[in-house]
Amino acid sequence: MLYRMLRNLMFRLDAEKSHHLGLTGLSLMEMSGLTCLFSRKMAAKSVRVMGLEFPNAVGLAAGLDKNGDYIEAMSALGFGFVEVGTVTPRPQPGNPKPRLFRIPEAEGIINRMGFNNLGVDHLLEQVKAADCKSLIGINIGKNFDTPVEKAVDDYLIGLKKVYAHADYVTINISSPNTPGLRNLQFGESLDELLSALKQAQTELAQVHGRYVPMAVKVAPDLSAEEVKQLAEAFAKQQIDAVIATNTTMSRDEVTGLKNADEAGGLSGAPVFAKSTEVVRQFRAALPQDLPIIAAGGIMSAEDALAKLDAGAALVQIYSGLIYRGPSLVREVIETIAKRS
Repeated sequence: MLYRMLRNLMFRLDAEKSHHLGLTGLSLMEMSGLTCLFSRKMAAKSVRVMGLEFPNAVGLAAGLDKNGDYIEAMSALGFGFVEVGTVTPRPQPGNPKPRLFRIPEAEGIINRMGFNNLGVDHLLEQVKAADCKSLIGINIGKNFDTPVEKAVDDYLIGLKKVYAHADYVTINISSPNTPGLRNLQFGESLDELLSALKQAQTELAQVHGRYVPMAVKVAPDLSAEEVKQLAEAFAKQQIDAVIATNTTMSRDEVTGLKNADEAGGLSGAPVFAKSTEVVRQFRAALPQDLPIIAAGGIMSAEDALAKLDAGAALVQIYSGLIYRGPSLVREVIETIAKRS
């Protein structure tokens, strides 16, 4: 009830301003020790995925903490893993404002942020300084002014820089807000990208004496045939995990609502069904030892269980945290633990 009242006040502000205000508030709570109220005495069960031991199966999805400035605050909410980014080799401002819009009636969010971030070097300073129990994933992408045909160069820069400081690395080729990025999900472009990254991963593992898993994040706007093709490519290149899914370009679930026609990717409850079906299709097409991390529209513990039933090993939350608050994290963690 208290969070709902606070949320209603925050929703009177510009979406991006309230986003930053909310993160700052969480950071202040963490520094004062108050975030322990959300996670204390939490029933949780660890899970082993990608060769890593996750404190629990619930993570923060990339996009909320792009620069790694709030890792400790997010960890204090109880997340078993926190994925930061998407980060690019060079700082960039992202797309013009306004670029973040809420659809409260549908518990949806549309964003066209465009990988706004302070660059990989800033993020790494935050990661190195973070003291938390959560595992840390680092989500990497390309700068907006890097041609798509040279995107591999940016991903290699990102991978080489973050490798030593990440528990796992996510390759984001599915944001709809960087022109041409989703083209990297298909054909020769995908094979060339993944082949180069896997070779670099092998070399980095030898240099650092440590294997860091690599996941690929995909879009929900895929046909059954495209899912099959992607699954074959991921198996061939020995990708360590698939994150399904990013935001959708579809507006079928929000037609006629305010802000529904804004450009950008739609997240939250409206993407749940589409995203969950993609998880189910990938589970059927992928080798059984290649795990799926499910993201997209988890607004309740039941939603999280549906993702697991569809074949996911881990789940991630973003929009649900905005609409339901920190109590959702506890609810999902404890429900999964009871079921295990």
